[in-house]
Amino acid sequence: MMVTQTVETQLFYEFDLEAHVPPRHILREIDRFLDMGGMREQLRPFYSHTGRPSVDPELIVRMLVIGYVMGIRSERRLCQEVHLNLAYRWFCRLGLDDKVPDHSSFSRYRHGKFRESDLLRRIFEATVERCLEEDLVSGEGFAVDASLIPADANKTRSIAARDWSPEVARKAGNRAAREYLETLDDAAFGAASPSHPKFIAKSDPAAQWTRADESRPYFAYANSYLIDTKNSVIVDVEATRAIRQAEVGASQTMLDRTEQRFGIRPDWLAADTGYGSAANLAWLVKKRSIIPFIPVLDKSNRNDGT
Repeated sequence: MMVTQTVETQLFYEFDLEAHVPPRHILREIDRFLDMGGMREQLRPFYSHTGRPSVDPELIVRMLVIGYVMGIRSERRLCQEVHLNLAYRWFCRLGLDDKVPDHSSFSRYRHGKFRESDLLRRIFEATVERCLEEDLVSGEGFAVDASLIPADANKTRSIAARDWSPEVARKAGNRAAREYLETLDDAAFGAASPSHPKFIAKSDPAAQWTRADESRPYFAYANSYLIDTKNSVIVDVEATRAIRQAEVGASQTMLDRTEQRFGIRPDWLAADTGYGSAANLAWLVKKRSIIPFIPVLDKSNRNDGT
């Protein structure tokens, strides 16, 4: 006999969100180690004692963790997924009737309280410390590399580099232009190389016009990772312009910061040819006593006097 599915109207429901998340779900495993006990105290100086109640910063961070672990790059889509997914709601400490923050909240926190308090860096370093406690990091050998991160900038709205200058940026006056001006003397951005890209994105002038792997050129940043090779634990990260000089400088910054923050200096470092310049190899061997497993950047066939 064929049955037609119907929904019976009920006045009250009993629903246990905890019971609907599988015991071996990856977010349960992460939740066991996620400690945000001191986060609110770090952020307290950046909040007013009056005014409307804010979005809970722990909720924002937990949603960002879901986005990272589950590969959800769009914050708009992340809000939709948390709204629909029971496991995500459980991880974020949201009940069935609790409202998910608007996607614009992420930008406000990232460019406001999180940046002012350097909270995301502190959370990252706390994670590395926990990995050290669990003996997941040996400190014997590191590897370094960079990934290109496409910028949210449109080529059709860009201008030629010859038409761009600090004066033009000051006249623009928007947040992206102000951040561009702030990075002109930064070794990872403006001071990384005297060369200028062909195009500048007015909506994101710090982004670099670049190409990789025979792809079409696009605006991008480089995100450099310093990785302990024992269990592939990322021990530091640094964002730069998408050019080799900035990525090499980022590797040195990360090695110094890891030694200062955690007291770890590796015996050796592995990297590709992009890090094989004479200056970088000399810095590793002579100044930091680190053995480089890096192919040498060969310039013997150049005819420009290099």
